[in-house]
Amino acid sequence: MISTEKHGILGGTMIIAGTAIGAGMLALPMISAGMWLYWSLLLLGLTWLLMLRSSQAILEVNLHYEPGSSFHTLVRDTLGPAWSAVNGFSVAFVLYILVYAYVSGGGSTVQQTLMAVAGVDPGSLVSGLGFALVLIACVWWSTRFVDRLSVILMAAMVLTFVLSMTGMLSQIRLSFLTAASGAGTDGDRAIFIWCALSTYLTSFCFHASVPSLVKYFGKEPVRINKCLVYGTLIALTCYVAWIVAADGIISREQFKGVIAAGGNVGDLIRAAGSGIDSSFILRMLEAFSFFAVATSFLGAGLGLFDYMADLCGFDDTHFGRAKTTLVTFLPPTLGALIKPDGFLAAIGWAGLAATIWSVIVPALMVRASRRKFADAAYRTPGGSLTVSALLVYGCVTAVCHVLFVFEVLPMYR
Repeated sequence: MISTEKHGILGGTMIIAGTAIGAGMLALPMISAGMWLYWSLLLLGLTWLLMLRSSQAILEVNLHYEPGSSFHTLVRDTLGPAWSAVNGFSVAFVLYILVYAYVSGGGSTVQQTLMAVAGVDPGSLVSGLGFALVLIACVWWSTRFVDRLSVILMAAMVLTFVLSMTGMLSQIRLSFLTAASGAGTDGDRAIFIWCALSTYLTSFCFHASVPSLVKYFGKEPVRINKCLVYGTLIALTCYVAWIVAADGIISREQFKGVIAAGGNVGDLIRAAGSGIDSSFILRMLEAFSFFAVATSFLGAGLGLFDYMADLCGFDDTHFGRAKTTLVTFLPPTLGALIKPDGFLAAIGWAGLAATIWSVIVPALMVRASRRKFADAAYRTPGGSLTVSALLVYGCVTAVCHVLFVFEVLPMYR
């Protein structure tokens, strides 16, 4: 019984960690270059705590319903059809913008790798189109094939992450981390926190998996909560290692060039290459970036594919899946081919929409459910203070992103 419980918690933990960790983390060093290391780590810790609390709020609400109830059902029953429509739109928007970001980032990674290894520059158009078509074909073929391929890609991503981070951390320059040439005062750096809020939020988005855990475990809040805590701690640890490694290899001044070049994944890898004296470590970093983007593309792409198939009423035949494929992937792929360097901006826009369904909606749901249900099998830590904190955090993140887009808030460049 004990071994079964441990196995269940391990599996649930991996679901949370695997959903959270992906290509979004590649944007963290670029968006946080202005505030640099210490403020970045502080914001990471705060984002982790708040996103954990919002997932625990979903858990509290979900336990009032039968296992298997979808996130859509929870929103509709607690907040009504209007909020359900808003939530559905925000989820679809997030998935569309993420697919665009992953085509952009994947094409950039392929282009950079071919240039470094073979000395061939296929161009952003060919690289992005080739990356997208191969993975789109996998989604069109079958969900089962995507499931098996995702396991392989996830294993490869973990292996290359460990190898690349081990190598990079052994070569960091402490002077980069502590001095940050030209960084200015702490107050000067802190202003760049606000433009990074939505990107950091995106890196901790896994909340659609909470109803899946309730379905998997049943109404066992203690075990599910352990999965949420352990899974998010794994993600937090990976992000800390990644930011420390990137900031220790690439100077703060060099990040200006990365952002000016377009802020894409390939630009980041190219800058890292100047500070890594091992071709093996650099190849591992390139491989990790590719596997991270490919895994995230399949996850977001399959989620959007199923969503659009249900919305449009397309069947699961090859012809029906072909129609769903066009509706799902044509708009974001064309967008990525027309504007290939939109990776960093797209992750931020995804964070804006994700603020609605992963922060604001959970806070409103838990407040409504406490009024509707007298007793609860589980209470989100912090009580009503947590609800207020989540609403403030969600609104501040959304407002800051809009102000950043209209250049009211500065970006380091």
